[in-house]
Amino acid sequence: MTTSTQESFLRAFHAASPAVTADAFGGARAADGRSSYEILCDRVAESGRVLDLGCGDGLLLELLARTEGRHVAGVDLSPEALALARRRPRLGGATVLEGRAQDLPFADDSFDACVSHMALMLMGDVEQVVAEVVRVLSPGATLACVIGGGAVGGEAYDLFLGLLRAAIKDVPATQRVPALGDSRTRSREGLDSLLGPAGFTPVDWETVAVDLSGAPEQVWAALSGVYDVGPLDPGAVASLREEFFRRVEGLSTPHGVIPCGMKLHVATARLR
Repeated sequence: MTTSTQESFLRAFHAASPAVTADAFGGARAADGRSSYEILCDRVAESGRVLDLGCGDGLLLELLARTEGRHVAGVDLSPEALALARRRPRLGGATVLEGRAQDLPFADDSFDACVSHMALMLMGDVEQVVAEVVRVLSPGATLACVIGGGAVGGEAYDLFLGLLRAAIKDVPATQRVPALGDSRTRSREGLDSLLGPAGFTPVDWETVAVDLSGAPEQVWAALSGVYDVGPLDPGAVASLREEFFRRVEGLSTPHGVIPCGMKLHVATARLR
């Protein structure tokens, strides 16, 4: 699968759902009360110039911009998501640009840190992405990424994934998501193999569970934003939703809460 095919799919998906990632994860919390976005902010707390790679609708940029005197910049493929980012009050002084991670629109040594929330794992030609990140970072800079890690186990996300696999098993190629990203970005060993030769220290790897529990509609809204649902025809999505709501009743607590958790990996490395 070519990088251009992957990027065409991502552009089309986020044109229709420009805030989908922030909607799903903005309210999800780890055991310590932080969101995955806040965890990334803490990883670069001392950095004065921060780049958000795949910034989407700007939620992470807005959190980063709370630090007085910090310069933040974001780059993303989606003009629709960037339009939402530019409307955020705190980002009036931010640099928010449409562009590709493989050809960043920034000068050498522009940043002290680079963050990426659920985005690096989607990018093709990842060696070039890493080379561009190295180019725009200063020596000693931090790279911090949140990467998807799958279901916690035994909860609504497991149920949803099983139903989704059944729903897409026999659909035509036109309703399937192209293979996205590079598998090496989804593991500690893979990231070390990419980042080490580029000059980064060994990756610090932390696995965090975030809680997406809530009412059935809330859980469905979070889970149905995954890329595999996007290309399905409306009838297939409606059937998936109906079956999910029927089956998820068995997981409900007496208070009507559906337990739903997801594992995320937080990967951090420093440029030597």
